[in-house]
Amino acid sequence: MLKPLSLSLLVASAMLSPVTAAPPIRQYDAPGAPAFTVLPTGEDPEIDVHDNFVIGPEYVSAPENNVVDGVPRGSIQQFKIDSRETKIFNPGIARKVFGKVDPENPKTLIVDTHEIDYERQITVYIPAQYKPGSVAPFMVVHDGPKGKSKGTLPRILDNLIAQKRIPAIILIQIANGGGDAQGHQRGREYDNMSGLFAEYIETEVLPRVEDKCQVKLTKDPDGRAVMGSSSGGSASLIMAWFRNDLYRRVLTTSGTFVNQAWPFDPQYPDGAWGFHETLIANQPKKPIRLFISVGDRDLLNPNVMRDDMHDWVEANHRMAKVLKAKGYEYQYLFCRNSGHGIRNAKQQFLPHAIEWVWDGYGERPVK
Repeated sequence: MLKPLSLSLLVASAMLSPVTAAPPIRQYDAPGAPAFTVLPTGEDPEIDVHDNFVIGPEYVSAPENNVVDGVPRGSIQQFKIDSRETKIFNPGIARKVFGKVDPENPKTLIVDTHEIDYERQITVYIPAQYKPGSVAPFMVVHDGPKGKSKGTLPRILDNLIAQKRIPAIILIQIANGGGDAQGHQRGREYDNMSGLFAEYIETEVLPRVEDKCQVKLTKDPDGRAVMGSSSGGSASLIMAWFRNDLYRRVLTTSGTFVNQAWPFDPQYPDGAWGFHETLIANQPKKPIRLFISVGDRDLLNPNVMRDDMHDWVEANHRMAKVLKAKGYEYQYLFCRNSGHGIRNAKQQFLPHAIEWVWDGYGERPVK
């Protein structure tokens, strides 16, 4: 893909300085972008379509974000997991400095790490409609709250469940292990291309949720969704890709489908960039239903690595192209006037995205 002049200048200047410049504004109709349908202000795509859409630059907050009188409100419980009481990711890791590019391999960093102990908070929403003793579908959310905050998702779920737009799902928000990217526990959990974090959740988190919250969670992968932003987004697809027997519904915002895995794994030399570079195209289609989204001012080369695999917009564009070519059930939103995490846009589309991800549950399996 040929870069626009402004993008080329940004990359050139970034190579000369460790200071990260503000990301450029990308246009939805730039050369190499997938074909998009531009939606009117405040409008989200239809639930039954799989394609690429542009929203913004102005956004209308969805009514489902608000507490509505008369709508049954679910309960919320919180507890913590001490890393010293787990078998996986014990101990954790952290770093003091970012690291430097490996002169023998520009796709990875040399990072000095040290071991840590850490606590991970789990925040569980149980809908008012849950019947004790019954087996419930659920959604895992990465980067869950670390303090007393319960987040905004429970309000959205109260409304969507009451309107029968989604099943009565249990929400499990899982805080990360700390830090970010290469050499920190969060990067270790979210960015590496393996099923290890899915295994951690399966063996360390879900049994504790069932025991402490007195609920039963489904084993049916079609009744399990996973959601995340940034590296939490790439972690969501990684879980469904490597443990498709556990998860088949994925929701991402500003997904980090770039090369951020560490330490270097020769089997997956491009990290999550490999999803759209080789993996999705070259492997049999998996039963995954995937919602992706990105901002027009999303990240571009935010660190010292200059491997042409650190452009969040390009990565998500490439994801849309390969998902469509392979026939996946997907929906892609390109959000104008929005940066990394697309928080302003999520105020509008997040209820829609949750409904879209769960569409068809109980009626047909994900194809």
